[in-house]
Amino acid sequence: MVYVEEIIARQEALSEWQIKNIHSLVLKGIDIEEAGRYRRENVGISGASTTLPDFLHLSVEMHRLIAWYEQANQLHPIARAAELHTRFVKIHPFIDGNGRTGRLLLNFDLMKLGYPPAAIRKEDRLAYYDALDAACLGGDHDAITHLVADAVLRSLETYLSLVSPAST
Repeated sequence: MVYVEEIIARQEALSEWQIKNIHSLVLKGIDIEEAGRYRRENVGISGASTTLPDFLHLSVEMHRLIAWYEQANQLHPIARAAELHTRFVKIHPFIDGNGRTGRLLLNFDLMKLGYPPAAIRKEDRLAYYDALDAACLGGDHDAITHLVADAVLRSLETYLSLVSPAST
């Protein structure tokens, strides 16, 4: 998360290079060979119905993702962050660490506009996967957007409870 905060502080734009750097940090000490490299084989996501793009098309898909992101300013920031996350996960460009990288991208987009980070709780995991499936398969981003909005609200409430004087 520190790296994400640093690129926000430097006001750097989201790019394919930044995404690869974020992924490198996600896999640091786990899989050095695959860190920051697009997958070189076709894979599936266990338990998901989404068909992933062929590995030969990943660079094109990531360019499309960045182009979409640069044009998506008309969306509410929470909706855009949720859709960025969903679109990234649907591409699944790396062999491992896509979910963690996608959640960092989600928080990158939120935090650069002054929103607190959204933490998806363990108890929301099933709803999170269902919401991702609905967005990836049917293009319905409502559930994932609501889930992210709820997570942002929880983060904000936690922050406010820490900085606000206790009521007596």
